[in-house]
Amino acid sequence: VQLQASGGGLVQAGGSLRLSCAASGRAFSNYHMGWFRQAPGKEREFVAAFNWSGGRIYYAESVQGRFSISRDNAKNTVYLQMNSLKPEDTAVYYCAAVFGESYLPPKLGDQYDYWGQGTQVTVSS
Repeated sequence: VQLQASGGGLVQAGGSLRLSCAASGRAFSNYHMGWFRQAPGKEREFVAAFNWSGGRIYYAESVQGRFSISRDNAKNTVYLQMNSLKPEDTAVYYCAAVFGESYLPPKLGDQYDYWGQGTQVTVSS
C-alpha cells in the first residue's frame, strides 16, 4: 500500500484544515487507517483511527470534538477534518495503514505497516 498525504498548511488558531491521504496498491477497504502526528522535539503521537469496516473510530483525547476522521473507500482516501485548531496542534501529520485482521484499529504507531510521507500543519497564535 502506498500512501500520499496532503492538505497541510499554515492556519491561524481557531481555523480549520482538511488533510487527505490517498492510498494505492491494494484493497483499501480491507485496511485500518490511522493519523499520527509528530511535533518538533516530541515523540510521535496517535491522533485518530478508523477501522476497515467503518464501524469503530478512535480519537486522542486532545483532539476529541475538534477533529473528525472519515474514509471514502470508492476514492481510496481517508480524511482528517481539523477544526478549532490550536498552536499545540502544530506538527507533521502522517497517515498510516495496516491490514484489518482484527476488528479494532490499533492506536500504536508500531502496529501500522504502511506510512505516508507526512504533511506539515502549522497553527499560529
